[in-house]
Amino acid sequence: MKTLHISGKIIGTADEPRNQLYYELISGGSGLLLALFMWGHLLLVGSILLGSSSFDWVAGILEDYYIAQPTVAVIVFAFLVHAIMASRKIPAQLRERKAMQQLAKGLRDASRGRPFMSHEYSAFRHHLESMLWIWQVRTGMVMLVLGSFHIILIGLDIFTPLFGVTTGIEAVSSLKRVQLGLWPLYGLLLLCVEFHASVGLYRLMVKWGAGSRITRTTLRRIEQVMFWLLLGLGILTLVVLAGWLSPPLAFLIAD
Repeated sequence: MKTLHISGKIIGTADEPRNQLYYELISGGSGLLLALFMWGHLLLVGSILLGSSSFDWVAGILEDYYIAQPTVAVIVFAFLVHAIMASRKIPAQLRERKAMQQLAKGLRDASRGRPFMSHEYSAFRHHLESMLWIWQVRTGMVMLVLGSFHIILIGLDIFTPLFGVTTGIEAVSSLKRVQLGLWPLYGLLLLCVEFHASVGLYRLMVKWGAGSRITRTTLRRIEQVMFWLLLGLGILTLVVLAGWLSPPLAFLIAD
């Protein structure tokens, strides 16, 4: 490892840019894996829209063919790795958090009453990019807490009949878990996950050069369509899990 000196002062090492590249690759790769998993997870949980029997059928396949167990282990590991890598960019000190809040307020005030993001080369483009990063940090911090809580709760529910009558993933336990008052936490987690994942994918594509082939405006529109579609599906699924609405697609598999 070579140390760089300028005017007799140590400013870093020659390996630092390479290490930063590795950090970005690990952070981006783990983030992409988690985003794909969460979207797949949402679709699988969305099977409740077809009724409890469909949910149990999907869960049975995942458990009987030993798909769920190794997947959970990999995702938990990826979650921890991504949290560690992403934490390098999260303001750790109170002074830094105050500076980020002041930056967010300044950007928000600067955009009021102006043609914010009227076109791709708008002078306010950097405001949008900065605000997306700030909200990614905020949602990431919320996800770290609520996601850890959810993982622990699911682990207990899988290995013990905590909410249902049998161990493992089942519709009864999932319904009871939400209906016993956890729906606000899951609603907040859903919002943070979908925002964090869709914006994360957008920023990942821009970071690795997709913006040179597709305009950022187009990438943002794709990100927004994905966000609203997946958020809508998630809200509908949560409403069914909370017991406020009967499975709307149950007629498709009715005997």
